[in-house]
Amino acid sequence: MSEAEQLYGVEHVKRYRETGGEVGHIWKRGAKVLLLTTKGRRSGEPRTTPLIYERAGDAYVIVASKGGAPEDPGWYRNIAKTPEVELQVGDEVFPAHAHVADGDERERLWKLAAKQWPDYDEYAKKTDREIPVVVLEPV
Repeated sequence: MSEAEQLYGVEHVKRYRETGGEVGHIWKRGAKVLLLTTKGRRSGEPRTTPLIYERAGDAYVIVASKGGAPEDPGWYRNIAKTPEVELQVGDEVFPAHAHVADGDERERLWKLAAKQWPDYDEYAKKTDREIPVVVLEPV
């Protein structure tokens, strides 16, 4: 297993930043990872999370799966309060605006994201909640 495939959480963020994404941008099974920095909904402090993404035109698509847990991940609750975020994709760092996809857009983007990480379909079976699909548009 490569160094990148062993990375999780804080260590993933650290190595990704240290190497400009050279380590950590490509993760397990070839999945692409970005760093999402949100504003903590209670603390107001920046919170950075490595997340699998897919591209849809100029936008980046991420999935708030939390592995099929019954509750939404913290980063998702943060963007619900403050949709202005920062992304790092490889060595590029830039601001973006987040919105939650719904209806036909959600269905189309779910399929796109599940091609990148097929486990999303399994996660959806493990929970009663509709797993949010988030679109990040560079600003």
